[in-house]
Amino acid sequence: MEPRIELLCLVVFIQVYIIAAVTDSGDVAALNSLKDIWRNLPLNWVGSDPCGDGWEGIQCMNSRVSLITLGSMGLEGQLSDDISSLTELQTLDLSQNQGLTGPLPASIGNLKKLTNLYLNRCGFTGPIPNTIGSLQRLVYLSLNSNKFSGQIPPSIGHLSELNWLDLSDNQLEGSIPVSDGTTPGLDMLANTQHFHFGKNKLTGEIPEQIFSSKMSLIHVLFDDNELSGPIPSTLGLVQSLQVLDLSNNHFDISGIPTWVSSLSSLAILRMESTQLQGHVPVDLFSLPDLQILGLKGNKLNGTLNIGTNVGNQLSLVDLQNNDITEFNGTGGHNIEIELTGNPICQETGPTETYCEPPQSTSLFNTPRSYCSSAKCSSDQVSSTTCKCAYPYTGTLIFIGIFFSDLGNSAAYKALQESLMLCFQSNQLPVDSVSLSNPRMESSTFLSLNFSAFPYDRASFNRTVVSRITFLFSNRSFKPPPSLFGPYFFESDEYNYFSDEPKDTKKSTIVIIIGAAGGGSVLLLLSLLAGVYAFRQKKKAERASIKSDPFARWNVMKNNGSIPQLKGARCFSFEELKKYTNNFSEANYIGSGGYGKVYKGTLPNGKLIAIKRAQQGSKQGVLEFKTEIELLSRVHHKNIVGLLGFCFERHEQTLIYEYVPNGSLNETLSGMSRIRVDWTKRLKIALDTARGLTYLHELANPPIIHRDIKSANILLDQHLTAKVADFGLSKPISDSEKGHVTTQVKGTMGYMDPEYYMTHQLTEKSDVYSFGVLLLELITTRKPIERGKHIVKEVRMAMDKAKDLYSLHQILDPVILDESLKGLEKFVDLAMSCVEESGVDRPKMSEVVKEIENIMQIAGMNPNVETPTSSSSYEGLSKGSPFHPFSNESSANSSTFVASN
Repeated sequence: MEPRIELLCLVVFIQVYIIAAVTDSGDVAALNSLKDIWRNLPLNWVGSDPCGDGWEGIQCMNSRVSLITLGSMGLEGQLSDDISSLTELQTLDLSQNQGLTGPLPASIGNLKKLTNLYLNRCGFTGPIPNTIGSLQRLVYLSLNSNKFSGQIPPSIGHLSELNWLDLSDNQLEGSIPVSDGTTPGLDMLANTQHFHFGKNKLTGEIPEQIFSSKMSLIHVLFDDNELSGPIPSTLGLVQSLQVLDLSNNHFDISGIPTWVSSLSSLAILRMESTQLQGHVPVDLFSLPDLQILGLKGNKLNGTLNIGTNVGNQLSLVDLQNNDITEFNGTGGHNIEIELTGNPICQETGPTETYCEPPQSTSLFNTPRSYCSSAKCSSDQVSSTTCKCAYPYTGTLIFIGIFFSDLGNSAAYKALQESLMLCFQSNQLPVDSVSLSNPRMESSTFLSLNFSAFPYDRASFNRTVVSRITFLFSNRSFKPPPSLFGPYFFESDEYNYFSDEPKDTKKSTIVIIIGAAGGGSVLLLLSLLAGVYAFRQKKKAERASIKSDPFARWNVMKNNGSIPQLKGARCFSFEELKKYTNNFSEANYIGSGGYGKVYKGTLPNGKLIAIKRAQQGSKQGVLEFKTEIELLSRVHHKNIVGLLGFCFERHEQTLIYEYVPNGSLNETLSGMSRIRVDWTKRLKIALDTARGLTYLHELANPPIIHRDIKSANILLDQHLTAKVADFGLSKPISDSEKGHVTTQVKGTMGYMDPEYYMTHQLTEKSDVYSFGVLLLELITTRKPIERGKHIVKEVRMAMDKAKDLYSLHQILDPVILDESLKGLEKFVDLAMSCVEESGVDRPKMSEVVKEIENIMQIAGMNPNVETPTSSSSYEGLSKGSPFHPFSNESSANSSTFVASN
């Protein structure tokens, strides 16, 4: 009887599970109301439980709908009052659905917990309801590119948490609201960083009251309106301002306001077609961060005097169609001047470069990745990696760019890489990105065609398209700040969704149970339950192995389940407690995201370092196992020695040889207080190269480290360098010789761009990282500082005709007073290692030979150990971040892991 009772219980349980809805009934009613009036809905909006059934674009918390992301879904219809029932909603993203029309319901003000509202580029009409001011938790309000009319609601002034306010590209009219003691206004938005009001029909003056020194504004855009009167001088109080665009209005001003020259953070200033008269003040060009100055279409006259005190960021001065009669030159500064349409060009003619009209279009296209264009059928397109697919397309529109050449392939490549990094870090299956046809819109904005291609499939599903749109809507994607300013994204309609109806198994069960009544059906259900239980058991076992890769390593049984690891033993947790005095504070030497590091002493007096994961944590468990298996079979003086490990009691502990002088990163940054001269740096470079050569050519199987960086190079008491941290390493089998296709892992700044773009990992990926390390050795600069990559900085500064290649401004001042014999060859070697194509880079064995030659030039014998030693890190204060064995030993060297 018992099995039969259990079976009946199972039937009842399944029936109850299917009938009972998890989602709050009010939220179900609200979504069903939207479902009734919207067209082109996701295919899986079926059933009575949106949370439990996993409705596309719906996320829940405690049975309440908390997030709706349905961007670029092709939705059609209106947003009804029923949306107000979703009172726990925090994010609403319906952006890029131009078929959503009609008014924005006033009841939206009931969504008191809403923090993000993205309705940009839809088809909404009518006034923006004043109830929008009730959403006092709002951080992002994007209503741009609709057909909203009427005035800007004064109630927006109540949104004290607002960071992003974008009402541009609508039909808003009237004056800009400010507070008067009884009604709110935009002057109350002290924490807002973005005022985007361009492309509307706003009239009247910009009120003086709207700006103050308490504001945090960085972008103020009033372009393409019908504003008049003076420009308020209070704008000069907003010292955080970076982008100011007042173009195409009817201001009553005689010249460029004097307060503009006091905006020390200003990067882009556009005042085109604003009735400006008089001279261009020379002190305007001395603003330290100014990059773009757009003043065309005015009545500015006289002599254009750039002066000598020019900010080193200035790249473009656009004064087309003014009345400039003379120009005294740029004084040797690399600045593009555009004076087409001025009297000076009528006199001098087109032979002067500043009189040549700028190119309005460019034929730039993202180059292909070492392959030939595929011949695709139907509407498919060949990607940059030569795969036929249906890309998700649109237009990226940048309000400001910090370069003048529309054919600037380096800028677009940097943009492409940052897009891929964003998609990869958000675990989106994007294989490649293509950018093309850069062009200037309205003489102000850069427009760029964008295409994203799916990974390992012909098209994207709705989830991925919605998530890509969401990254653009909430500005999670951040373009390179040194090249591109703020942006908008306009998607094209996507008609190739790969989705199929889901939960077919569940519906089958419902049908079977609904027809239950006969013995045969009951027997079938019993079989089904058995199969289900068996599959669940197997699934649980697989999940267990996946979450615990040591599941098959049974330390309690002497059955050979633990691999025979050369030179590494399995320590018991009790032993480690004894060696570290119960992990006492006196033995603690550092910590990081992985956990803590302790110094221990073996019974024979040998010092060890114990890297212990946080108690109960599974962070990095696969990397932990990888490091054990790899380091146990590599033995070289330039590779940190693994003595053992412990994985009992849920512990993840690695036991290393004790390396007293920490990481190279800490030495170069000054944290370890160890001074390394030119000869020591050469020796460190040689040690590291020899360690990598061993991994690539002598280890069996060969190993690609995949995360070479200064934080992973340790220095012993003689400053001998040892390669450490093999958590991301990849052994290469005979079948994978040449390359292995794998997910992208590594540290930004050190990562091989070819590997990043193609996912094809080779030994040359380590060579690239090593090249970056060589540049870090001589400059002590981080690979990426203020958005600039060290490789590009060195390449731009190099002049081979001059002493030390004219790198004096980049080299570490500590070594500048030395005789840097061989430095030029050292730089040549580094630059050969960071060649864009892997085939152009040397092998590590060739690198070793070249460093040995350089050391001989410097009067050193590469085969003689340097006797120099230095103090260990024991003298550092407790709790400092100094711990050479931690994955997180450097805050600036974050590891990037992108899943495909």
